[in-house]
Amino acid sequence: MSEKRVHLSKTQPAAYQALDALSKTVGDALREAGIPDRLKELVMIHCSQLNGCAYCTRIHVDRALAAGIDTDTLMQITTWRESHVFDERERAALELAEAFTFVSEDGIPDDVYNRVGSIFTEQEYAALSWGCVSINAFNRIVIAGRYPVPPRPTA
Repeated sequence: MSEKRVHLSKTQPAAYQALDALSKTVGDALREAGIPDRLKELVMIHCSQLNGCAYCTRIHVDRALAAGIDTDTLMQITTWRESHVFDERERAALELAEAFTFVSEDGIPDDVYNRVGSIFTEQEYAALSWGCVSINAFNRIVIAGRYPVPPRPTA
């Protein structure tokens, strides 16, 4: 198995730039909808973890730390259903992240749609949904290209 793969962003830069522009538009939509960075980064990390994308997980963990999320909270993301460190909105967003990441299995189930929709406004729901779409697309590009995630230097 070859580790060297086509680097999609370098081989087809216009397509990658379009996805990057989508990501920036989604970031604006999240801000305009009033979604705080903490909530956004929890969703980005969860989608990336579910997809097994170490590269995007690292990027969004760094952003989460910069947004003030503590390491205990970060460690609880994968067990959010059992953990009590997340509020109702965060729990709803993490559930939505799972539904979008595994959309091919059941679509967005009615119970998830109704529960999440009762917690978020239409604008918040739409912005979070586009956030899930965007990060899932990036995860696929990075995983397919096997972007490296080297160890960090020790202090």
